[in-house]
Amino acid sequence: MIKGISFLRPAGSTQAYDRLASFFAALGFAPGKGWDENESRGASFLAPLGNLEFVDGQFPSRAEVLVEVTALDAVYQAAESWLRTQSGEAAVARLSPITETHWKSRIFTVEPEPGFLFSFWAWTDPLKGKPVAVEGELSAAGMMFAIVIARWNAVITERLLEAALDALLRSGAARADIQVVRVPGAWEIPAAARTIANSGLVDAIITLGCLLRGETAHYEAIYNEVARGIGQSQQETGIPHSFGVLTCETLEQALNRAGIKAGNKGFEAAAAAIEMVSLRRKLQQGGPALPKGNITLRDAASHANLPCRCSFRPTSASRLQTRFVAPSGKPATKSSPRSVDLPKTSSALRSLTRNRSTNS
Repeated sequence: MIKGISFLRPAGSTQAYDRLASFFAALGFAPGKGWDENESRGASFLAPLGNLEFVDGQFPSRAEVLVEVTALDAVYQAAESWLRTQSGEAAVARLSPITETHWKSRIFTVEPEPGFLFSFWAWTDPLKGKPVAVEGELSAAGMMFAIVIARWNAVITERLLEAALDALLRSGAARADIQVVRVPGAWEIPAAARTIANSGLVDAIITLGCLLRGETAHYEAIYNEVARGIGQSQQETGIPHSFGVLTCETLEQALNRAGIKAGNKGFEAAAAAIEMVSLRRKLQQGGPALPKGNITLRDAASHANLPCRCSFRPTSASRLQTRFVAPSGKPATKSSPRSVDLPKTSSALRSLTRNRSTNS
């Protein structure tokens, strides 16, 4: 039933009214509707949140109006600059220094016009009153990556690759833990990414490509399927896929996004992959742990919430066997048992990558 509350203060004079309106506008307050009539006018300023509080005991400040801010130092500098501009160096004396309070905050008081005191404050803890978010870190040490890059429009994609490698190496990734997979064009990126993701040998996949609009509808047909395929591979395998496929109208737009003017999307895609691997590990550590020792692949799939229909048999955690079945529930006619020895395959992949790095 209560809609809002307003505090009205008479300015006293036209000059004081104009100065107060100028002061709050300079500090970044959102202007309200206000009013301007024959007998009076009002300057309204809005805040995202307002409280009406009554105090019993020591008052927290000299001013009756307290304004909570998120960047107290920036507000202080804005108030100081306004006082100097409007009233000269002597007016800065009406601005108190920032002090610590007993209620774990910082506060200062300013008097933009004689008789009008306002206090601005902020919590010492920037997360006070905010939900603590789980975020990934930009440290790639110990992570394995695959970069799937299209050869089509190589003048663009090679720039994206250089930036992606730069981001990974700067963030602590080892050269032996980065595998570059080249495909003919953007259309082939989802298939290669899905094959790599199914192997389970990498922590994240970075997809790089470039599509330029032509005279036909070929462009729309390609980029829709590329985006859908990469997203589907990520959702169904659980391996993070970062999207570094440019979809541009002109070659100039692509060059700008490959390091000329608008940053480099390859670098951004690599950074996103690093952060998602870190975030995924944090989320997994916070969830229920898988049973140790011999587990069934069905238990593993159930834990990972995989949307697949497979038949499983118990096996050790280091050697998983799968036999795919048709949607009807019957074994597929052309399928055969597949055995993947993860530790041996991972070791072989690392050795192959090291040899390629040494030869290059």
